[in-house]
Amino acid sequence: MFTEELKAFRRLGFRHVLLQILNFASVIASGLMIWKGLGLITNTESPIVVVLSGSMEPAFYRGDLLFLTNPSYEKYHTGDITVYKVPGAEIPIVHRVMETHDLASALKIPGYSSTPGDQLLLTKGDNNPVDDIDLYQGLDWLEQKHIVGKVRGFLPYVGYVTIAMNDFPQLKYALLGILGLLALIQRE
Repeated sequence: MFTEELKAFRRLGFRHVLLQILNFASVIASGLMIWKGLGLITNTESPIVVVLSGSMEPAFYRGDLLFLTNPSYEKYHTGDITVYKVPGAEIPIVHRVMETHDLASALKIPGYSSTPGDQLLLTKGDNNPVDDIDLYQGLDWLEQKHIVGKVRGFLPYVGYVTIAMNDFPQLKYALLGILGLLALIQRE
């Protein structure tokens, strides 16, 4: 069966192969544009993230797919679930806000009206015994610039595909290779 497909591929000709390569590139570019468009709409660099650990159980489990927004006009409240990234850390962290403080009151600035971006946050994983201060890489509080987004919804276990591809890079390359090959030999 595979040899028949290979023979059919050889008969296609250069123009057809080039057309299929351009179609494949178009699909990839469309996916990237959708990702960037979602980022603009939701005001976050990562509108979709995957839970990688069990620190938020029972709210979220490893492999859950989370949908984020980061509205600049909205303050965070105790109980909100956020995704944050601190300088020096590679992977964003999904944890719940335990405390919030207005920057103006924390700095004791009289007469200053705070905006949503002027908040200090303390977070903690639901399944963790202590807060996240040790994860902040020397910071005492999280600021708005560290927040990737607020969780607005989720799909359970859908993210296991991403986890599997990161844990087994050969699977990722095999899947990409198969998709590329199928795009090339497709006759439409």
